[in-house]
Amino acid sequence: MNESQSERLHRCQCQTCHDHPYSRVAQEHRAINRVLAGLDEKSRRRFAGLLALRLGRGGVQRVHDITGMSRTTIGVGQAELRRTDRVKGVRRAGGGRPAVEKSVRAS
Repeated sequence: MNESQSERLHRCQCQTCHDHPYSRVAQEHRAINRVLAGLDEKSRRRFAGLLALRLGRGGVQRVHDITGMSRTTIGVGQAELRRTDRVKGVRRAGGGRPAVEKSVRAS
């Protein structure tokens, strides 16, 4: 794992990881965060949404505690998984930072 990935690893905030940091559950939560660190934005969103769907009721809050991701982002990931149409790109149109230089039209 390179330096930038280790900086992005989130430390799980659940009570089990706090009380028993070497338990099977804590190891699983660390593994989830390692996987998320290697994914792009869209894949992170969808993976978190899938985990929340698999956990059922209260899943969004549990995934939020494990990953530190926004509950809204996790919900968007769930919605993307439920959609049948293909979404292109990582971000919605217009998302991301503005270009450093604006192109100038030739007159």
